[in-house]
Formats: sequence, C-alpha cells, structure tokens
Amino acid sequence: MPLRPVRVVSARESAERDRAAIDGGVPSQVLMERAGKSAAGEILRRYPEQLRDGAVVFTGPGNNGGDGWVVAGCLAHEGVKVTVVEVVAPKSADAVARKMASIDSVTVADNAPDQATIVIDALLGTGSEGEPRGKIADGITRTNRLRSDGARVAALDLPSGLDATTGAHSTCVVADVSLSFGAVKRGALLARDCCGEIVVLDDGAWVKSRIPPIRYDAHKGSRKHLAVIGGGPGMPGAVVLVCRAALRSGIGLVRALVAPSNVSAVLEAAPSALISDWPTSKLEISAGISKWADAIVIGPGLGRTDESRDLVARILGDSQLPVLLDADALNVFEGNAKALAALLRGRQALITPHVAEFARLTGVSVDEVLANRFEIGRELASVLGATVLLKGSPTVVFTPAGERFVIARGTAALGTGGSGDILAGIGGTLLAQTGDGALAACCSAWVHGCAAELCEYVRGTTLEDVLYALPRAWNETDPQPAPPILATLPAVAQ
Repeated sequence: MPLRPVRVVSARESAERDRAAIDGGVPSQVLMERAGKSAAGEILRRYPEQLRDGAVVFTGPGNNGGDGWVVAGCLAHEGVKVTVVEVVAPKSADAVARKMASIDSVTVADNAPDQATIVIDALLGTGSEGEPRGKIADGITRTNRLRSDGARVAALDLPSGLDATTGAHSTCVVADVSLSFGAVKRGALLARDCCGEIVVLDDGAWVKSRIPPIRYDAHKGSRKHLAVIGGGPGMPGAVVLVCRAALRSGIGLVRALVAPSNVSAVLEAAPSALISDWPTSKLEISAGISKWADAIVIGPGLGRTDESRDLVARILGDSQLPVLLDADALNVFEGNAKALAALLRGRQALITPHVAEFARLTGVSVDEVLANRFEIGRELASVLGATVLLKGSPTVVFTPAGERFVIARGTAALGTGGSGDILAGIGGTLLAQTGDGALAACCSAWVHGCAAELCEYVRGTTLEDVLYALPRAWNETDPQPAPPILATLPAVAQ
C-alpha cells in the first residue's frame, strides 16, 4: 500500500531526477549500486525458497543492464547461484564497470537453465523507446517463456518493452513484481497488468497519519456533520450510496436533501441519515445547511436541468462551507468552468469528475483527457481554485497550488455505476473533518481503492461489497514495510 506520497514520473522526468542527483554530488555509479542493492534485498526477502535453485538475470546494453549486474553480484554474495544471460553486452561506462565488479562471482551463459525459478529482467530501462527488436526482443520472449513454465519474474524499474511514459507495448516482459527506483513510472500505472506487484524502492503511513482519529469520547458533533444535495426525481440511489459511504467513514451526522418525491425512498434505504426536501429559500439554506453542516456534497443523482443548476448556484452563493462537487453539479456547468469558479471562490473545494465529466466541463475531448491524464487537471485546478480529483486508473489529484498526486489503488470492481457516489461519501466525510480539499481527495481515493482491493473478486463484486469492506480499509493494520520500500501496489488480474 502507498505509505506516503510517491512521485509519478515520465521517462524524461525520471532522467531529470537522476541528473539532479548526479549534479548534487552523487556519482552515477553510486546510484546504480544503490538501485541494484535495494532490488537484490527485496528479491532475497520475497523469494528465499525459490532462490535455493538459483537465479537468472537477463541483461541488456544500458544502465538497466548495469542494475542487473549489481543485482547478480549481490545475490551471489548471499550464496545464490546466479546465471547471467548477457543478451547484449553493456555499452555505458557504468554498466561495464558493474559487470567487471560482478562477473567473477556468477556464471555467464547463452541460455537460462531449463528449471529456472527466479528470473530478473534487466534488458531495457526507463529511457527505451519503440518496439524491441533483434536480440532484445528475443530476450523478452525467452523471459516470458520461462514465466509460463513456472518461474517468477522480477523486472528492474519496469518490464522491458513497456514505454515508461505512455504504457504502450507490443512486445514486453510480463512480470510478477516490478521493482521501481525512487518513483513510479507513468507507464507502469497505465499497464499494471504487465507489471505484477509494483514496489517502489528507496533508502509509513502517510494516509493514516493524516486522517483525524476518532477519540474514545467522540460524539456526533465532534465527528462532524455532512449535508448531501442530490437525488433528483427518479434518482434516489446515488444519494443513498453517498450517505451510506459517509456513515461507514466515520461521519457524525449526514443529512440528505433530495427532491420531494425521493424522501421516502432515501429514508427507507438509509435510515441513519436525516432526510429533507431540497431547500427553496435562503433561510432554509442557512438553517438546514450553513448553520448545521461542516461540509457539503452536491451533485449525485441531481439531474441535468435548469432547476438543478439554479439549486447549485443558490447553495454555493448562500454558503461558504467546504464543498465537494460531483456528477450533475459539474455537468450543469458544461463548457463554462469560469462560471463555476466564481461560485467556488473563497472556500475549500473539491471536484471529483470522471473522464467524461471532466471533458464536458472543460470543453475538450475524452481522448484528449485520457492522453494527458497526468497533466490536464493543472489548469482547471488553478482556474477553479479547487482541488481536482480525476477519477480513473490511476486517479490523479491536482491542487490549486500546482501539486499533483497519483493514487493507483483499486480494481475493476469500481468500474460500475455508483462507485463515484461511494467516493463522494468518503471524500465528503474527510472534507468535513479536515477542511482540506487536497487532503480529502488523496485519502478518500486511497481508501476507496483499498476497499475494492479487499473484495476477493472483480466479477461478482457489487458496491454493497465495497461498502462492507470500508471498515477494513479504514482500519488496516498491515505492518509498515521496512526501508528501503517507499510503497507497494498490488498486482491486478490479467
């Protein structure tokens, strides 16, 4: 699980990070040694039984191959019988030096043993581009064949053949674990089915340290109040999910304000929530929302009508409470983000669009949003003065201050209608309890994804299962991985 914010980088950004470290006085060979030693340590920790039969390292010509030679030497030093298959001889000075330092302790062969149980992929690194060809493509094929015969495959930095920026691949290694150095590569998050478990290595529990604790003497007031406005005619379900998620996230009281025709349906489905009609006057907004709530969620099931937009504008105009806007509260401002910005000014605000809602609000195409997922929310966050949580795989959070966070938890079980309503209930609770839109965004996306991962299956899992998993997601007590692990992301189904 992510333990604290971990950088997500493109190939260019990864190279810039290495260059900055070198310019700061860390020799490039030292960086390679650190990377290889941390990877070898994790492989030793994970696969002690399999390593009794030895390990095979496939190396390529660049610095990734140099990392592989360091891993080979470290494993050999620990008594592991290591075979290095040098698919292409090293070309960089650092990689040549690492080969010379390790070669006497390993066996160099043209082919891997038939019964290989651990294979380390060090063919191509972050900087590789285009389709693998020739000997490298053959090395990828041999690696995947060994995996299909039962070997475990550990990829260094990311699977060879996978574009570090885009995740594009035609021929690539399929790994059981990808050992990334210092940061997660964008491409790995966009092609997680090829990466297995992603482990970010470096020399805690970020989410847990920022979620307000619920004290032994807490009461419904200290646990805060959340108002939820939505549930247009014929659409009570979204508000029900928001309320139930908020109640499973530790809110003290939740009040649903819905179309009059939905009051009885919401009351029956969420009896622990307070239920009332949409406010029709400034006094009702003041008494029923502004003076009562600590935060507001607006939009789930609201409907895309002129009446809906007027309701959103009146609530935002008459209240300065922190607000989370989702679904139709965003859709009613299609193509007019500046009008929404004027209403949000002066408050903590969080918007949680999926890709299509983001496209509608900003007037760009869905394809453009998908192609620029890691950058496209910066301008909107600045224009709105609000945190933007762009839902998807992965979820990307942009803050008005220009920060970007990536949350890669979750499974395809969340790819169903109503999943965003659960996220809104979690996020609304944290917004009420912290008053911080960025913090609420990051932590709610993490918990939401964790709850999905705790469900055993994808096919057959419903949102009820995700709701029931929320208490476990909030209260996970997995031990913190020892350094040098920064974060882990579980493997996804292939």
